Amino acid sequence: MNAQRPFNYPHVGATRGGTPAGFRHAHLTSRLGSGDVAFRTAVRALENWNMQRHAGFRVDSHTPAPRAGLEVRLDPPIGPARWGSWCRVVYVVDEPDRRGFAYGTLEGHPISGEEAFVVERRPDGAVFGHITAVSRPGRWFTRLGAPVLPLAQRWMMGRYLDALAGG
Repeated sequence: MNAQRPFNYPHVGATRGGTPAGFRHAHLTSRLGSGDVAFRTAVRALENWNMQRHAGFRVDSHTPAPRAGLEVRLDPPIGPARWGSWCRVVYVVDEPDRRGFAYGTLEGHPISGEEAFVVERRPDGAVFGHITAVSRPGRWFTRLGAPVLPLAQRWMMGRYLDALAGG
């Protein structure tokens, strides 16, 4: 295996709790449905990167399911050019009624921070998707756009949740 790219933020695992100084915390939860089919549909969207594709990112079709340490290239939905934004899976959630993962941004990524994607099936059968982000602009051009980044991030989180619901 080649040497891994370094993270571009110091607080790896920040989506598990606590927002580091200088970072913005965002969280969005949505009910995805109810029952085993809704849960399996959402987990499949997590495991095959359909969330990111639904949001417009290009993800190589050979990218395996998320596992700790996996590096993934997400090409943003900006025109025909391909410039990779690399992330590494920081942790995986693999419980009977909770599945998901978090990835952190790597050197060169326009954003600095981490996103977590978790699907939860509650005792009453209700299925919820949770997206949590801890982030700040990571490059000069994203610092220029900092005032609109929270709106863009919220929109992307909604697209992710839509994909988890089978959208």
